[in-house]
Amino acid sequence: MATKGQAITCKAAVAWEPNKPLVIEEVQVAPPQAGEVRIKILFTALCHTDAYTWSGKDPEGLFPCILGHEAAGVVESVGEGVIELQPGDHVIPCYQAECKECKFCKSGKTNLCGKVRVATGAGVMLSDRNSRFSINGKPIYHFMGTSTFSQYTVVHDVSVAKIDPKAPLEKVCLLGCGIPTGLGAVWNTAKVEQGSIVAVFGLGTVGLAVAEGAKAAGASRIIGIDIDSKKFDTAKKFGVTEFINPKDYDKPIQQVIVDLTDGGVDYSFECIGNVSVMRSALECCHKGWGTSVIVGVAASGQEISTRPFQLVTGRVWKGTAFGGFKSRSQVPWLVDKYMKKEIKVDEYISHNLTLAEINKAFDLMHDGVCLRVVLNMHA
Repeated sequence: MATKGQAITCKAAVAWEPNKPLVIEEVQVAPPQAGEVRIKILFTALCHTDAYTWSGKDPEGLFPCILGHEAAGVVESVGEGVIELQPGDHVIPCYQAECKECKFCKSGKTNLCGKVRVATGAGVMLSDRNSRFSINGKPIYHFMGTSTFSQYTVVHDVSVAKIDPKAPLEKVCLLGCGIPTGLGAVWNTAKVEQGSIVAVFGLGTVGLAVAEGAKAAGASRIIGIDIDSKKFDTAKKFGVTEFINPKDYDKPIQQVIVDLTDGGVDYSFECIGNVSVMRSALECCHKGWGTSVIVGVAASGQEISTRPFQLVTGRVWKGTAFGGFKSRSQVPWLVDKYMKKEIKVDEYISHNLTLAEINKAFDLMHDGVCLRVVLNMHA
């Protein structure tokens, strides 16, 4: 490529400070250093995690920064030592790295990876602890090691999943966060069995992916819980079999569910990030074997609570990140499943907008009138 080794000037949505509208700026994107890849981002989706950091509630949130972490694009150039990727490869950047060499990757027990976390958490790249983004010489921080609200971004090579070039990037960009998180919470973390009764708290994109995963696993009942009854019709298409709106009941929602399920559900999933709902999700599980998985990310400093007797009597409380999927190894597998029509993706996309309309896209998300909004980065 003619741009190899050169800085690229392109458009990006910059968060200058918390809670202020994102500004479309001309940014300079430096060439990739050793172990890095520069990607032309073609499509990116919005996720609540972007909004969480933008709100200023994220203790790791740094400003100014370029948000975004659910995207797809094409490799523009690679840095020294990068051998598994080359210009022209179709890729999904992944906030959850997979180096295959660290203690975490070698453990066989987790999809978490420790190699680049110290840098991505600080908004910089590992090799020199600097940013590859700048505006007139002023550095702009990276976000989650991805920063996909830019037409070009630089990421660590251990955070890039190479995918089938035939896959439509405007669809599979969603496989960078929300859908795998929901599916994997069911398949990898909980390991839901056929005939199980499942409760899903929160029927946004992640909750619907949990429902889809539970249906594929053969769950006999999938109970959707949400305070917005308008979500229920959509949720049926993803496998939810019955609905509960907590606002319709005076007693605690966990008691409602226990009464409806002869003692509680086999598995529950909290897909909101609300610590009081996390307690409800645990306590609606069946005594002796019920498992509750925390999927939603709560605000910094918040703590979960329950009576220890809930756990002594056999309930299990677990958490999941990226649904337990190993990014570089398994995101391509998820793309292949989508290409074989074995998992939904298109159905989660409710709006298609452009980079220039990104603030409108966040308004849609905050108003609860969308599932996923996909931005065309070069329209």
